[in-house]
Amino acid sequence: MRALLVQHDHVSPAGPITDRLAARGHDVTELTVVPAERHLTPDVRPGFPDPLDWDLIVPMGAPWSVNDPGVASWVVPELAMLAKAHAVGVPLLGICFGGQALAAALGGRVERAPRPEMGWVDVRTDDPSLVGPGPWFQFHYDRWILPPGAVEIARSEVCSQAFVLGRSMGLQFHPEITVEEFGLWLEYGGDAQMRAEGADPDAIMAELRRTEAASIARTTALVDAFLDRVAAG
Repeated sequence: MRALLVQHDHVSPAGPITDRLAARGHDVTELTVVPAERHLTPDVRPGFPDPLDWDLIVPMGAPWSVNDPGVASWVVPELAMLAKAHAVGVPLLGICFGGQALAAALGGRVERAPRPEMGWVDVRTDDPSLVGPGPWFQFHYDRWILPPGAVEIARSEVCSQAFVLGRSMGLQFHPEITVEEFGLWLEYGGDAQMRAEGADPDAIMAELRRTEAASIARTTALVDAFLDRVAAG
């Protein structure tokens, strides 16, 4: 089985998601949309593959907004790819930005959240065997409005956190987070962004170091549940 991970930038590796997909028999290919040298000028025009060539597509997070005109050059064709994939039954797992993109591609929309969520957040879930209560790692300013027909699975005080529509599932949080990835985010602007919102990145990193193994275990269970219950149709 062939899985495509859409990496929107060079500082958001999929980590344990890639590992679990590979362990479940997927041949994983990672497509980086915005290369490192274009991080500050992300209006690139990549070519997205035909979703019919893939058995699973996973659009990952990004430091930009789906609504940012500066990235419309690739967001618009990506949304078209996701819409086509869903229409023909290719399973989709959207994560943070990828979840918002999935919601928009399926007829919902993306808007600014009333406040950002940063750090560890417990969610209220209607189906803990699919999406557990967490805590899950959050780093976002936007939120989605559910597409027509979607079933919301989990939510926080700020926004919807997970939805399912057919063989597609969107997640607002970052199950893939690791010490390595969070360190990259802090290096590329996340430290200042968190401090500006009153969050303590040092304390968050310390908690991540302490609980990384448990976080990866939750992610493994989440990926398994998605593959067995959502992607299987």
